[in-house]
Amino acid sequence: MKPELRSILTSFLPGILFAIVLGAVRFYEISTNQHLLEFGLFPRSTEDLTGILTFPFIHRDNEHLFSNIIPLFILSAMLFYFYREFAWRVIFFTWILSGFWLWLGGRPSAHIGASGMVYAISSFLFFSGAWRKERRMMAVSLIIVFLYGGMVWGIFPLFKDMSWEGHLFGGLAGLLMSWIYRKKGPQRVKYEWEEDGYDEAHPIPEEAFSAEAAEIPSPESTPQPINPILGSIPQIPAVRYEYIDKNEHEENPEQKNPDSDK
Repeated sequence: MKPELRSILTSFLPGILFAIVLGAVRFYEISTNQHLLEFGLFPRSTEDLTGILTFPFIHRDNEHLFSNIIPLFILSAMLFYFYREFAWRVIFFTWILSGFWLWLGGRPSAHIGASGMVYAISSFLFFSGAWRKERRMMAVSLIIVFLYGGMVWGIFPLFKDMSWEGHLFGGLAGLLMSWIYRKKGPQRVKYEWEEDGYDEAHPIPEEAFSAEAAEIPSPESTPQPINPILGSIPQIPAVRYEYIDKNEHEENPEQKNPDSDK
């Protein structure tokens, strides 16, 4: 298998893992006829600090679950393909940061769902392309805008039963991580003429403007390539023309061609 194809396929593995874990939790809830709401995040409750770690695994219903699994699968594949070197660190720190900020500033209610991670990863991918100004990464940013640009309304308190704080803090965590890792991963190629002080660092030598450097070599002084097939055939002498004045030729009609053999 080609390395590029292997890299693409392995990028989907974390998303598959997330889908399996989230699906298993939801299957457990359905099979046992109970809701694991106690594992949600309850802001400023010192008795429920574990909710910072567990709240992304809990979903209200199947619709809520699938609305998070699909974008999480796609976005995590993009994250691990382009930023494989530190993708797991981005997942971990955005998870902890967004959960902690939500615990500090969220409304006094039960916050559940992996949508905060969806916002965190999409924010990281978008701003990473903006910081780097690298063509592929900027293309990824445009794809994020095209696919999930409408999610921006989720960070405002427009819907009663939506944890807009979780979306907001997830997006901020992704923004912060994109800034921290902006100098790692794919980078924009910077050409020499874009460097500060290029003229001072790479001056053009004065010899380049000398008469010798500007002189065009004559054909006689330029080595000619040897044809391996025709190299042994005698070269035909070059034809040379001279001008002879007509009147002078009439006065000396017997004058021979200066190039003729005597």
